[in-house]
Amino acid sequence: MPYASGRVIHDADAHIMEVPGFLDRHLEARYRASVSDAVLFPRREGFHGHLRDEHRASGTAGDIDEGQIMLRKNWDALGAYAAPDRPRSIDLLGFASQLMFTTALLNYSNVLEGGRDVDLAYAVARAHTRHMVEFCSIDRRLLPSGYVPLIDFDRTARAARETIELGAKALLIPSRCPDGHSPSHIGFDPLWGAAQEAGLPIVFHVGGGGKLLEDAYFENGLPPVPDFHGGDDNFRSIDYMAIAYPPMKALTALIVDRVLDRFPNLKFGVIEQGASWVPGWMRNMDSAHNAFYKNEERLQKMSLRPSEFVRRQVRVTPYPHEDAGWIIANAGGEVCLFSSDYPHVEGGRNPIKRFEASMEAAGIDERRRQRFYCDNFVDLMGAGLSSDLRVAA
Repeated sequence: MPYASGRVIHDADAHIMEVPGFLDRHLEARYRASVSDAVLFPRREGFHGHLRDEHRASGTAGDIDEGQIMLRKNWDALGAYAAPDRPRSIDLLGFASQLMFTTALLNYSNVLEGGRDVDLAYAVARAHTRHMVEFCSIDRRLLPSGYVPLIDFDRTARAARETIELGAKALLIPSRCPDGHSPSHIGFDPLWGAAQEAGLPIVFHVGGGGKLLEDAYFENGLPPVPDFHGGDDNFRSIDYMAIAYPPMKALTALIVDRVLDRFPNLKFGVIEQGASWVPGWMRNMDSAHNAFYKNEERLQKMSLRPSEFVRRQVRVTPYPHEDAGWIIANAGGEVCLFSSDYPHVEGGRNPIKRFEASMEAAGIDERRRQRFYCDNFVDLMGAGLSSDLRVAA
């Protein structure tokens, strides 16, 4: 029996664990020297190097069954980097679909946006999308995300169209504020228009928010604190608390500057950035709407209150360790999505069990659970999810 059984469950967050050289065939030759493995894989020198030789047309994990599928993590997981193994991993997981993201480029694409080489930034974005689409072509249940930088208005419009034409099912943008303009700038209207016309969502993912905290916060006179992976260069408890700030700020700008009002069918996903912040953020935006309404014409023109735009157009993935039941009860049944983070360690070994326990404690009824596991994802993905997959068990 698959890990997920008994109901249709869509997974809003899954990843490829890239191996060195994964961009070689997708990045234009003139840019390859600027995007080396040393840049993409900076941690623990040699940690990933052996995978270049081990990477085969077919994976090695034939011994993995439904009892092992959630226990193996990162590069040891089934289908983590060998595309031919990924269909079996979905079979064993039991998910109707998985929205797929990179691992190696979650941070690097954001770093590029702060640099001066604009051509390189958009070139890496194109290569990222080609890589994602190619990997996911092995199984239609895999839904590739494509990256769209927010540096230059005209190039972003072209990148959005190209990303859609290449076959991406979601457009990934950074939550970090671009240099020199807001993400809500009217110059990005062609991006929102292209996504809405295609029926595809705009998504934010952890890693795209830039530097979360100043380095000084970690100069406390004490030894370094290990992260989930045993090092000291990923999220720890203090910088974890700041994960929500970039998407919170970006979405507030998009809502207040009426992007969601002007593009009412455009959906936004906030992936792997928690959701405990969402109920308070919704209420705080409504409070700001009340406080500044008399003086801001943009607020007067809004057709809905800020929290109502969230319920209509924003979908967010709680972490398994969060009180998802409380979040659903206070944000509304329309907002939250299930995600596994497969095959990352952070996703845990049994997210369904933890989500179920939380929802049971909060008295979340079957209708809202159905939305959490299935319907909200279907609503988010729009045309990116074919009709037969929406109800496929």
